[in-house]
Amino acid sequence: MQPCVYMMASERNGTFYIGVTSDLIARVWQHKNNVADGFTKKYAVHQLIWYETHESMESAILREKSLKKWNRIWKLRLIEQMNPEWQDLYDQLT
Repeated sequence: MQPCVYMMASERNGTFYIGVTSDLIARVWQHKNNVADGFTKKYAVHQLIWYETHESMESAILREKSLKKWNRIWKLRLIEQMNPEWQDLYDQLT
């Protein structure tokens, strides 16, 4: 298990969700399959568009909190540095 911060989107430039997990594959699968009621189910946020791994859950949580405070332009730049085509990165993980 690897602590990760991740961003999901409904579509390119659509609604974002930022989360943290220790099991990225399982967590994204839950979002994609609407396992739990919540934001990603309500707004159909099902594409993994960005993630980064961390050495500890503590550092991942700190990064998640920081990213949630960023303005949208900064988040878009971060996404496009890693994933300029806005591909769903989930397929690369599995």
